[in-house]
Amino acid sequence: MKTSLNYKQIDIPATGVYLKGRLRIAKNQKGLIIFSHGSGSSRLSNRNNYVAESLQNDGFSSLLFDLLTEVEDLNYQTRFDINLLTQRLVSVTQWILEYEEIPDVPIGYFGASTGAASALFAAAQLGNEIKAIVSRGGRPDLAIPVLNKIKTPTLLIVGGNDDVVIELNKKAYAELGGIKKIEIVKGATHLFSEPGKLEEVAKLTSNWFNNYLKN
Repeated sequence: MKTSLNYKQIDIPATGVYLKGRLRIAKNQKGLIIFSHGSGSSRLSNRNNYVAESLQNDGFSSLLFDLLTEVEDLNYQTRFDINLLTQRLVSVTQWILEYEEIPDVPIGYFGASTGAASALFAAAQLGNEIKAIVSRGGRPDLAIPVLNKIKTPTLLIVGGNDDVVIELNKKAYAELGGIKKIEIVKGATHLFSEPGKLEEVAKLTSNWFNNYLKN
């Protein structure tokens, strides 16, 4: 799994703090995907950067950013503060909508692990601003209170060997409103670290955004 340095480092203001981000701009961009990572991860995540690079090759710009500052990330409990993570994601989304290098393109979310819950909560707040959502090995069940309000097309990707998370995703799937789908990647564990499995995730993600990320 290799990623290039084809991104721009940016600092994003968010309610009294600055969050570090990696912005990739695709040629003739047809949308922007904002990544919301899981606890203990960051904009440096090799897996998310791999998916972001794949999306860029398919015409989608992307933003990976740290939902927490370095000091905040030292607090284990803060990593699981879904409300804080959601508000950071909402704030960053509102900021990027005004960013001069991003034209008026549709916005999608890619959430991994607990980041999927913050993506769903944020989508419930922002409504029509978010056009499509993908969850990779996510915990959408943590957002059950708002799932029936979400009409945004949502794809849940789960590893076929990730038994507990499969059941949690099925539970969340039953509550989701609107267009929805579960894709179970055969032979993959929670991190999709097996050969070729992250490539499958990237292809499924790109297909979903190509189908549903529209103004």
